[in-house]
Amino acid sequence: MRNCRKSPAVLLCLVVAVLLNKEFTLAGETKIPVTTSSSEARGLFLKGRELVDNLRLTDAHPFFRKALALDSGFALAHLYLAQTAGTPKEFFADLEKAASHADKVTEAERLWIFGVRSGAYGEIAKQRENFSRLVELYPGDERAHMLLGISHFGVQEYDEAAKLLQRATEISPTFAPAYNQLGYAYRFLGRTEKAETVFRKYTELIPGDPNPYDSYAELLLKIGRFADAIAQYEKALAVNNHFANSYAGIASALIYQGKHAEALVTLGKALSLARNDGEKRAALFSRAVVFADRGDLTLAMKEMEKQYALGKQTGDVAAMAGDLVFMGNILLEQGDAGGAVKNFDRANAMIQESKLATAVKENNAMLHAYNTARAAIAGHDLATARTQAGRFREGVALKKNQNQTRLVHELDGMVALEEKRYDDAVTELLQANLQNPYNLYRLALAHESRGDTGAAATTLEQAARFNSLPALNYAFIRGKAEQKLTRM
Repeated sequence: MRNCRKSPAVLLCLVVAVLLNKEFTLAGETKIPVTTSSSEARGLFLKGRELVDNLRLTDAHPFFRKALALDSGFALAHLYLAQTAGTPKEFFADLEKAASHADKVTEAERLWIFGVRSGAYGEIAKQRENFSRLVELYPGDERAHMLLGISHFGVQEYDEAAKLLQRATEISPTFAPAYNQLGYAYRFLGRTEKAETVFRKYTELIPGDPNPYDSYAELLLKIGRFADAIAQYEKALAVNNHFANSYAGIASALIYQGKHAEALVTLGKALSLARNDGEKRAALFSRAVVFADRGDLTLAMKEMEKQYALGKQTGDVAAMAGDLVFMGNILLEQGDAGGAVKNFDRANAMIQESKLATAVKENNAMLHAYNTARAAIAGHDLATARTQAGRFREGVALKKNQNQTRLVHELDGMVALEEKRYDDAVTELLQANLQNPYNLYRLALAHESRGDTGAAATTLEQAARFNSLPALNYAFIRGKAEQKLTRM
């Protein structure tokens, strides 16, 4: 499990700083200071921080609540509480509380808090500015380097991420979280042997925690060693049988072996052990992916409806809106572009009418144009697609978010495919997000249509063997890619 994890409503990378009471900070201190008025709160925070470092977020959450009961103005405790929240509703509420206390803490803490906040709002340039300044102020702090490294990782700048994460391990050779993220950086760079070495080192540092086994298992899953991956996931669960991500990993390995029924059993166990809505949602989402992968989109939709019901029970607008977008994507796969648009419109209206921050609403409105454009392309309404894509492009130009820029290229590539401009489609899709297997599949179609069967076969292979953790985009195209490969 890497530090940067997907959720239906939030894509966010967060790591937390070394905690030192400001009254004990010495002149020339090389680590990021933290402001708190209570030594007892500090102790609780440190215990929770260690759990977060090892990605045991649910276990860590109560420690930050207890720390805040002793010091309600403890800014970084609010930030950690957001990171360990089980739902998007809690995440955004606690993140804003952290920001509300930022005027009472050190410059470093403010940089930290507003860097995370900028990332949550899709303002990557602002996040990079904050974290870069943090590294300048504290060049001897391993966590500062890791934050900046994860920021680069999040926009697929894996070389720069690896350099910063490597520096973090040099500053503190026993700092386990940096090894975890470094292993993922090497994995995404295609340096599999190096990634495996780093994950093994990570396991040696904290053999009594589940995440090292889970991260190593994900590498094995990616390269198609499914039995070995399951063995490592089971090691993680032997350490902590509540480590929800390992159930999702086992389910994925079973799916790719054609064992969908066994995958559902595994996820049923995860659901029965879930301790909060976040863990329940993760299990339900993975079940939706299993059904989608085996071609049953009706049952996939029912699992998403269960997720939506969880959010509705607690009034979690961000979660509900995310679920509606996923349901819209399923409708697109079912050929119902009109139904998809209704879901996308409803999701955006829900966000705009909520009490979420203005920046969240603005970012969501922009992404709504992207979703509406996709639906218009699916419905062969290219005039609407161009209008909505243009709106999205204008917003992205202001945001300067590399991930959203890739979405612009995705839309342009999809339009080119629809218009049978296959050379243009290839040019655009090569600049889209190729960590989205659906774009690999689209790229393969473009190659095939322009007569480049070699490139088509290579790209189809990449799409079919993407071997990710549960993802609907992969489930939608995995079987189709396999079938086309067989025919070729």
